[in-house]
Amino acid sequence: MKKPLKTKLRKAMWVMLWIIVVLVAAVAIFVNQPNFGKAPSGARLERIKKSPNYRDGSFQNISITPNFSPDRNIFGLMYDFLFKKVKDLRPAKDIPSVKTDLKNLGSDDALVWMGHSALYMQLSGKKFLVDPVLVSASPLSAFNKAFNGASKYQPEDLPDADVLILTHDHWDHLDYNTMLYLKDRVGKIICPLGVGAHLEYWGFDPNKITELDWHEQTDLGSGFMLTALPARHFSGRGFVRNKSLWASFMLQSSFGNIYIGGDSGYDTHFTAIKKRFGNIDLAIIENGQYNNDWKYIHLIPEDLIKAVKDLEPKRLFTVHNSKYALAMHAWYEPLENISTAAAKDSIDLLTPMIGEVVHLKDSTQIFTKWWKDYM
Repeated sequence: MKKPLKTKLRKAMWVMLWIIVVLVAAVAIFVNQPNFGKAPSGARLERIKKSPNYRDGSFQNISITPNFSPDRNIFGLMYDFLFKKVKDLRPAKDIPSVKTDLKNLGSDDALVWMGHSALYMQLSGKKFLVDPVLVSASPLSAFNKAFNGASKYQPEDLPDADVLILTHDHWDHLDYNTMLYLKDRVGKIICPLGVGAHLEYWGFDPNKITELDWHEQTDLGSGFMLTALPARHFSGRGFVRNKSLWASFMLQSSFGNIYIGGDSGYDTHFTAIKKRFGNIDLAIIENGQYNNDWKYIHLIPEDLIKAVKDLEPKRLFTVHNSKYALAMHAWYEPLENISTAAAKDSIDLLTPMIGEVVHLKDSTQIFTKWWKDYM
C-alpha cells in the first residue's frame, strides 16, 4: 500500500532540515578554526568604538565604497570567476625567480620582494617584514595556489626582524602559518586597529603589538617613524567584514620616505598623503588582482597611474601581482601595463623578479622585463 503524500512530504522535509543542520554545523566548525582569528573584544573593542573611522558597528572608508560596481552582484562575479575563461590567467611554466639568502644579505640598504605583497627590507641596520604571506593565501590550501616558481620563500627563510608591518587582515596579507613561525622572531608588530586581536589569539606577546588608527604614529627608534594612513579597502577573514581597520603606511627615516600602500582603490587620500609628507622617495603600491567590477577597492590600471601622479614618488615599485590569480586578467598584464605607462610618463619603475635584491641607494640598478617571455 502506498504511503500518503503528506507522509512522503513530511519525510522529505525532515531530510532537508537535517541536511541544512549538518551544513550549518560544518560551516560553524570550519570558520571557528584558529586560522580565522578572533574579532576584537574588551578594551580593544572599546578603543575601536572611539575611532572617527568606526561608525554604525564597522570601520568606514573616507568615501562611500561599494564592494562591487552597481550593476553587478556576488553571484554574477562568482559565476565569472568559476566559469569564464581568461587567457594566461596563470603562467604556463615556472616564472623566473631567485632565492636570495635573506639571513646573509650584508648591511646594504635593500628590499627583496617575495611575491604578491610580501616584502623584506633592511634600512640602516633595521630589518622589516611587510605582509609576509609565504604558506597559504586562503583558508583552504587547495584553493588560491601560488604560481609555479613563485613560492621559493618559506617562513624558515626569513631572518629575525625588528619590525613586522601588517596592512590588513585578508588572507593574502595575513598568513596564519607564517605568523606562527614569526611569533617569537620579531621585535615589534605594527598593524591597523583590531588586527591585534588575531595576533594575540595566535599567541603573540601583546606588549609587542602596536595598533594604529589612521594618522597615528609610532616611533620605532633609531630615527624611524611609522605613520598609519588611509586606504580605500575593507577587512575580514570570514563572513563578517570591517571589524578591523585597513591602512597604508609611511616609513620615515634617514633614508627618506617610503610609502607602503597596502590594498586600496583610488580616492582623495593619495593627494592628501603627498601634501602632508612632500617628498616620497619610494612608493610601493598594489598593481594586480583588479577588475572594473571591484574598482572601488583595488586600483584598476588607469587609477594606478592617477595615484602615482598624485604621490609623485622618486621611484615606484608595484606589488600584489605575479603569485596568485585572484582576478580575471592575464597574470603578466599588471607589469606590462605599468611598464608601458612608466616609459610614457618617465616614471622610475623598479621591476625585480621575486627574490632579486633591490639596492635602494643604487639609482643606476637596471631590471629586466622578465615577464616578456611569457606573453
